Amino acid sequence: MDSIGRFAPSPTGPLHFGSLVAALASWLDARAAGGRWLLRMEDLDRPREQPGAADAILRQLDTLGLTWDGSVLYQSTRAARYRAALEQLTRAGQTYPCGCSRREIADSALGIDGAHVYPGTCRDGLPPGKPARATRVRTTAEPIRFVDRIQGECLQSVEREVGDFVVLRADGLFAYQLAVVVDDADQRITDVVRGADLLDSTARQILLQRQLGFPTPRYAHIPVAVNAAGEKLSKQTGAVPIDGAHAATALARALLFLGHPPPVDLPPDDLLPWALAHWDIGHVPRVRALPAPQQP
Repeated sequence: MDSIGRFAPSPTGPLHFGSLVAALASWLDARAAGGRWLLRMEDLDRPREQPGAADAILRQLDTLGLTWDGSVLYQSTRAARYRAALEQLTRAGQTYPCGCSRREIADSALGIDGAHVYPGTCRDGLPPGKPARATRVRTTAEPIRFVDRIQGECLQSVEREVGDFVVLRADGLFAYQLAVVVDDADQRITDVVRGADLLDSTARQILLQRQLGFPTPRYAHIPVAVNAAGEKLSKQTGAVPIDGAHAATALARALLFLGHPPPVDLPPDDLLPWALAHWDIGHVPRVRALPAPQQP
């Protein structure tokens, strides 16, 4: 099967170093395999979206030379498709309505990603007088096992470490876990290369893939870029947007971060061709987080 990769940013701001690393790694992995690279805007959560950010990201990728195939897929246009997948799960008895608020589960145990493990309060039916707020998917005791191309063998009991998780939120928005699974299947994604902050979500996505009868792509989770305080680079932690006027410098820093330091005398126009010729995912550090290289 031909390789198909993807980059799926959330348009909450322009690309910064952390998102550049994810874009570059997925682009190199797809292109080095002679495959296609697709672009998806994860713009489901409109309240968090920054006006103009999606277009800014497209311009930044174009300036960096990270060209994509086909048209951009916008999650905000795909509600009908997500609804169909949710109805399929419901017909199969895989979901149930939940009336619990966050406050009501705040004393539950913490799960693998820091969120509270859902205790199953509404699993056997809504308590009397409690209206439905969200929709959850039923998890099972069978552990999910997969081999990440960077992080190695992973094993997670979704039932014990996460609990039944939300697929339709109380505000009526479809949850990320459902949307990403449907999109990856519809776009025929074979290889997902993304940040290790999403590693703990992978078992949930594999569970949904199995429930929906979708194939499971190969996963590779690159280290998350963190600042001097150990915080993930993001808009909230003051990450600086990538400056198109210094695209070559940004690409060189990203390659260094990914374990592929380019020759110091390499002309800027030769950076991406060199990276494609030398790409080896086995050279990416097998850790969940790394400090971002200092800017020259």
